[in-house]
This record gives sequence, C-alpha cells and structure tokens, in this order.
Amino acid sequence: MSYDENNQEQVMLPPPSLKAQKGRGAVSNMQGRYELNAREAYDDGWEREEEEARPWKTQVTEELCKSILSRNVSPDLPFSVSLNPYRGCEHGCIYCFARPTHSYLGLSPGMDFESKIFAKVNAPEMLRRELAKPGYEPQSIALGVNTDAYQPCERQLRLTRRVLEVLQECQHPVGLITKSSLIERDIDILAPMAAKQQAGVAITLTTLDPVIARTLEPRAAAPARRLRTIRTLTEAGIPVAVSIAPIIPFVTEPDIERILEAVKEAGAVSAHYTVLRLPWEVAPLFKEWLQTHFPERAQRVMNRVREMRGGKDYDSNFDTRMKGEGVWAELIRQRVKIASERLGLTGRGSRFHRMDASQFTRPLVVPPLGARAKAAADAGQMDLF
Repeated sequence: MSYDENNQEQVMLPPPSLKAQKGRGAVSNMQGRYELNAREAYDDGWEREEEEARPWKTQVTEELCKSILSRNVSPDLPFSVSLNPYRGCEHGCIYCFARPTHSYLGLSPGMDFESKIFAKVNAPEMLRRELAKPGYEPQSIALGVNTDAYQPCERQLRLTRRVLEVLQECQHPVGLITKSSLIERDIDILAPMAAKQQAGVAITLTTLDPVIARTLEPRAAAPARRLRTIRTLTEAGIPVAVSIAPIIPFVTEPDIERILEAVKEAGAVSAHYTVLRLPWEVAPLFKEWLQTHFPERAQRVMNRVREMRGGKDYDSNFDTRMKGEGVWAELIRQRVKIASERLGLTGRGSRFHRMDASQFTRPLVVPPLGARAKAAADAGQMDLF
C-alpha cells in the first residue's frame, strides 16, 4: 500500500466487510506509514459471524512535554503560534488532518488516534516558562488547532482551562477553535479577555444533519448543540467565527447555505471554510469511511475531490490546499462568498491580527524546570529515563 502524499489514488477502496463501531469515526486500525512490517486481516473461517468486535475503550496517558508552543510559517494560516494540550482526539472526526501524527508515536492514525489520547499535563507550567523568557514577543496563540482542546477528557483534566488562566493573568491574546460545548465552562475567563480584544472563538460546524454528524464526528457535540454554543458565547460578548470545515462534496457540501443561515441566526460574526484535505493516511481512512457509510456515492465523492486537487487525492501546495482548484472549487468559493455577503457574515471575527497584545505582562510566578517530574521522584516513583 502506498502513502504517497501527492498521489494517493494507488490506495484502493476497502472491501464492504468493514463495519463501523458505535462512537468511533475510523472503521479500521490501519498501520501508520512508518511501520516496517505490514499486517493484513485474513478470515480463516474460525471467527463466528455473531461475535461483535470488542468496543475500543479510550485510554488517556499523561505526558510531560519538553516544549509547548509550536511555530509555523505557513502563508495560508492566520496564526504563527499554536498550543495543543492533547495529542490524539476522542471526537473521532474521520477527516482530521492530525491523524497522521499518531504514526510518529508508532500508533495507528485510525482507531488508535481517537482512543489513545496523550495529555500534556505540564502544559500550563511550560507555558509560564515560555512567556517568562526575556526574549519572548507576544503574538496571538491559537489554542486547540491540531486536536480539540475541549475533547471529553478535558472535563476532568482541565488543562485547557489552566492554560487560559495563565494567558488571562498575562493579558496574552488567544484564539480557540472547537466543536465542543464544553467551552461554555470557561466563559468566566473568555468574556473578560474578549472585552479587552484578547480572546475570540471559532466553532467548527460541518453539517446540520445529525445523522451524518454522528458518523462523521461521532463524539463531538451535535450540530444543534453547537449552534446553541455559538448563541451562548455571543450573548456573553465573545466574538464567534464559524469554520465550515471540511466541505465534503455530495456529503456536507449541499448544506453550505443552510449552515451560514443558521450560524448567522445564532449570532456568529463571520464564517470561513476549507475543502476536504486528505494528507497521508487520512486518504485511505476516509475511503474506508465512505465505503462503509455511503457506498452508493463513494466513487462519486472521490472523483469530485480529485477534480479539485488536480487529479490527485491531495495536493499540499500552500496556494490550493485549503480551497482546492478548478471549476468545482470555484463554485464552492462563490457559494460561500455570495451567501456570506447576503447574510452579513463578512466580519473579521476572531482573526488573530486584530487582537491586542500591547497589554502583555510576563508571569510573576514561574515554576522550576521539571518540577512535576522532581515531585514524582521525591514521592518514590521511578523515572523511566
């Protein structure tokens, strides 16, 4: 099997025997591209048809990170600094561009990505150290870009909230993007920051169809619940942008105008979109999902995707990777533009360059490096390294 990022047509659609699991997006646990030995499931006749596959239980592993801020120079992104408290995401969105990152850990971008979560438990402390450096220059931090900062385990771990507390203390601007209603918990932090132009939120809304959403984004908030979150945040004075992402031809694409109308009614100030991206292992995983849930239109969807990608499953070119190219990409662009202008959704919302970093102050309290690891050692716990 080939994982050529620029020519993934070599990956064939899976057999229809694959079955979806309740609450999971991926329908397989395919190997990552760095594995040396390939394995393939084979029916030897001993498996009983009445036996159902065991459900994949979520495992959250604590992780001590060595750094917490990621920087990029991508010209098609509105931010250059991001922070992700978690690796892997239990929301299980089948289209997630971050799935291939689990391959670096020797894990599968499939079921492993959404069931084996790594929590950077020292993220707030590492952020304090970063902000306290003499040469640090404040610029808006994008929180929860790679994986959702408000996925289910955040309810107990509260890492995102603790990160926000540090940013509020330092009057540091932050932009969040999420599919979760859990963000409402942190309105007491975000509202005062928003009043100082130091916080903004983007809510991702892919479809209004709860049936499609249940298979596409199985453990994310339902579409109606996300609309209520937009309304709640707006009423609290927090500017909300909406990300229609990704637009999937013949699956979520028919919803474009209805989504824009719904989010405008809920109080959103702006909207933007991306078309489906299929880097690396996301392509075969998405094809498995298509074949499982929409077998009658799977080929049609992929044909349209390739028409917007120059004949490939994916093209990573900065100029086209977010919006696609060709006739169909232009048609989507015009539909979003016309509907957004008609509804008045052309505001800047939480765009990062509008946030105020002039009031930034360095943290007064900075924990010593490795404080958590040292505490564990003092308590008698052996250090793996």
